Amino acid sequence: MHFCRGHVDEVLDITCSTLGDKIATASADGKCRLYSAQTFEFIRELSGHSNEISKIGFNNIGSLLVTASKDKTAKIWEVENGSCIQTLSGHTDEIFSCSISYDDEYIITGSKDNSCNIWRNTANL
Repeated sequence: MHFCRGHVDEVLDITCSTLGDKIATASADGKCRLYSAQTFEFIRELSGHSNEISKIGFNNIGSLLVTASKDKTAKIWEVENGSCIQTLSGHTDEIFSCSISYDDEYIITGSKDNSCNIWRNTANL
């Protein structure tokens, strides 16, 4: 058995990239952590939410990651360097789910505010 450690609060979601090379974890500590799926070693931490991250998802080639948070925002991250390239604001309550469309053009979020928002990815890809 292998362990991916480092969060300081409960882990709320985990996902693997479709290429099978990375593991991402989301936590109530407001951080997302990336690990190698081959060695299970820590790669980097994605920090920028002010509250817990409830859901995460990679795009189809594993170059982008979307995070959904209790802080009412979703963020798009470049996996390679860990930079936040877009913050999606507009929900009036915490976001529980998120996904990136196959072509990376849209990000879909679902919130406790009873809405599902479809956002255009305006980040420079």
